[in-house]
Amino acid sequence: MSTLNKPVRVLVVGCGNMGASHATAYHNAEGFEICGIVSTGKSKEVLNEKLGGGYPLFSDYAEALKATTPDAVCISTYPDTHEAFAVMAFEHGCHVFIEKPVADTVEGAKRVVAAAVKANKKLVVGYILRHHPSWEKFVELAQELGKPLVMRMNLNQQSHGYMWDVHRNLMKSLSPIVDCGVHYIDVMCQMTRSKPVWVSAIGARLTEEIPAGNYNYGQLQIRFEDGSVGWYEAGWGPMMSETAFFVKDVVGPKGCVSIVAKEAGGSGKSDNVDAHTKTESLRFHHSELNENNQFVKEDEWINLTDEPDHQELCNREQSYFLKAILEDVDLTDHMNDAVNSLQIAFACDESVRTGEVVRL
Repeated sequence: MSTLNKPVRVLVVGCGNMGASHATAYHNAEGFEICGIVSTGKSKEVLNEKLGGGYPLFSDYAEALKATTPDAVCISTYPDTHEAFAVMAFEHGCHVFIEKPVADTVEGAKRVVAAAVKANKKLVVGYILRHHPSWEKFVELAQELGKPLVMRMNLNQQSHGYMWDVHRNLMKSLSPIVDCGVHYIDVMCQMTRSKPVWVSAIGARLTEEIPAGNYNYGQLQIRFEDGSVGWYEAGWGPMMSETAFFVKDVVGPKGCVSIVAKEAGGSGKSDNVDAHTKTESLRFHHSELNENNQFVKEDEWINLTDEPDHQELCNREQSYFLKAILEDVDLTDHMNDAVNSLQIAFACDESVRTGEVVRL
């Protein structure tokens, strides 16, 4: 384990959107030192140049692990490599930061967690919304609304150009409701602090450009033990509508809280990664009525001054990773939550494919 006066040497694996952002965080952080960058294509050269050059580059992950002997590995590759790459890192005695999902199967995710526990190393999963002050406030206010809760969320992306390439590659192993859904399922579980009991989901394949049997639009519904219900919708592709693509709403007996993202919810922003985390303001509505059935309180607008952009959120994720390593933070709940949200997302995927409700 590294000490405060010796930076954590990290091997960056995968140089796409998230990998490049995490590498930038490591490059600018005092507590980290990049010891190598890995990708199969040209993205590593592009990233290295962006960071000023000078980092060792590798096309083969196993070779890079042996050559650099890192303290930690950052995995931002496509989901079908996550399990094998993470387990290999733990076997080499490394801590791991991994982009969600932990693996492309629930059993795979459990094996990754078991490998982390066996190696006594840290596993931090890239749940970026957990590091956003406005999303933390959104969850906190939701818990003041009483029970049951009704949670309404979506993130549809009218992707084209480079982002459509990314989405088509992702859909070789995961559907949109699994890949993106784990974030919002995690938020719902934090809001209710209740156990999900069943899920139901629908999906549609709106393009011939993805493998037969896969779908690029999906919508899931979850019922919780406490009577709370939630839905989440995700669609990817050039055909997706930009009308109501950004809905983040929670309703309870005492009122509702909504994320109002006027700018990020504007036309042309649906496949902009920076816009996905922007909240801009929270609208807090109180349901209490007087004797004339008029609202007792006006709606509150909560504008948090701390509105980090996508890069700053990645910086905060890596600060948390560093803290976990240096301060030996107990990540048991963090790892269990990551497996739990993935298990729910895959149950939704099963529901799409079978047309049946899946009990958890």
